[in-house]
Amino acid sequence: MVAVAAVGAALLGVLVTLIIRIAYETLDCYWLTPRRIKKIMERQGVRGPKPKFLVGNIPDMAALVSQSTSKDMDSISHDTVGRLLPHFLTWSKLYGKRFIYWNGIEPRMCLTETDMIKELLCKYSTKAGKSWLQQQGSKHFIGRGLLMANGDDWHHQRHIVAPAFTGDKLKSYAGYMVECTEQMLQLLEEEVESTGRTEFEIGEYMTRLTADIISRTEFDTSSDKGRQIFRQLTVLQRLCAQASRHLCFPGSRFFPSKYNREIKSLKMEVERLLMEIIQSRKDCVEIGRGSSYGNDLLGMLLNEMQKKKGNWFGLNLQLIMDECKTFFFAGHETTALLLTWTIMLLASNPHWQEKVRAEVNHVCNGQSPSVDHLSKLTLLNMVINESLRLYPPASVLPRMAFEDFKLGDLHIPKGLAIWVPVLAIHHSEELWGKDANEFKPDRFASKSFTPGRFIPFAAGPRNCVGQAFALMEAKIILAMLITRFRFTISEKYRHAPVILLTIKPKYGVQIRLKPLKA
Repeated sequence: MVAVAAVGAALLGVLVTLIIRIAYETLDCYWLTPRRIKKIMERQGVRGPKPKFLVGNIPDMAALVSQSTSKDMDSISHDTVGRLLPHFLTWSKLYGKRFIYWNGIEPRMCLTETDMIKELLCKYSTKAGKSWLQQQGSKHFIGRGLLMANGDDWHHQRHIVAPAFTGDKLKSYAGYMVECTEQMLQLLEEEVESTGRTEFEIGEYMTRLTADIISRTEFDTSSDKGRQIFRQLTVLQRLCAQASRHLCFPGSRFFPSKYNREIKSLKMEVERLLMEIIQSRKDCVEIGRGSSYGNDLLGMLLNEMQKKKGNWFGLNLQLIMDECKTFFFAGHETTALLLTWTIMLLASNPHWQEKVRAEVNHVCNGQSPSVDHLSKLTLLNMVINESLRLYPPASVLPRMAFEDFKLGDLHIPKGLAIWVPVLAIHHSEELWGKDANEFKPDRFASKSFTPGRFIPFAAGPRNCVGQAFALMEAKIILAMLITRFRFTISEKYRHAPVILLTIKPKYGVQIRLKPLKA
């Protein structure tokens, strides 16, 4: 009896110790550490709006965004910062260029000074990365793929995927891009000729086209299966964007809510489709039809996993899935939006459309654009850069400090999130002049400008690994489209940019197409 009592007392002691430890860690996470960071930043003169208990400034941000986006814009105006980042405008006027606001329990410092942004992205790429809240928000969407990885995991994943987007590998994709674009243009021409239809929501076509291209170049799979994956990922993206506006508690994803059940169902469907693609590669190697899994992005991932000892396929399957989801999404979403916004800008600026068309006709001389042609399309490159400036794919660029470091004149404490408002920087009159909200591609005629003020693909070691792929794809598609069609903006187009993780046209972009006869 004494021994049993002693064991019981010992177990009770362990349980009490565990409860005390959990309670302390919870208190430290939700109260002590955030308050410590707040005091450190206040001593350096960095202040911001007063946060509410647990929810921080989330209700304030939600109310401001809801109010600013409740109505469509009266005309095609590119002055979108007040619409998409109204909290930035409100708080920067009150607290200056640097201020702290709270996403729940996470303190975030808004940073707009270009020299400090360059230092953060280039010098401290290993000391800052994605926060726990960001990773939780995208857990079911893109998981822990390259976009959300940190530290050694990020370095290893970047090392694996980088060869798929450089040098001769990029050049080999050009043929696929031309072929897929030609099919889409023929489809549009046939529809105009057979039905007399001239108005199209061009965003749908760009999304379908870039989905086909990434499916063929990086995953060597059918367009139909690629489109299925993209449809499911798009719904997941929308749901994850909704979740980012609410407070996230540890373990909240396990609650049996309707929202969580829907998220889980979509995630399982995406991974089922990806598993079919992965399994077909594995089967080809096992039955002797190939000695490797291929040299595209998926093949590189599978070949790398094969090097691991033991049951690599089971142990590393989730990482492969997450990487596939990351590049299926990022490989077409950002380029589709770049194309959609650029076509909108050219459709509403016919003078620039004619200038670019003349340049493409002169450089390509009636041929399909090749890699050698692209570097000579100077005006087209300027237009694409201006489109990326006015409508960058991501409105903000987030980093979390994993340790203390010195940034400019500031001491950055571990646990502070730094948010770079890319959209606001791209529209800053201080950096770009009084015409910052106007479409003027000429501003990119000179390649020398302040580092840190143009960052559509981030900068430094953690910049977008697929940047060159996206730009090559955009140039080929636009060059082919502009020589086959003249396009104008439709009267039905309603200018209403919104943020759903990326900056999108709320109702799409309706344009009128007129085929140009050879």
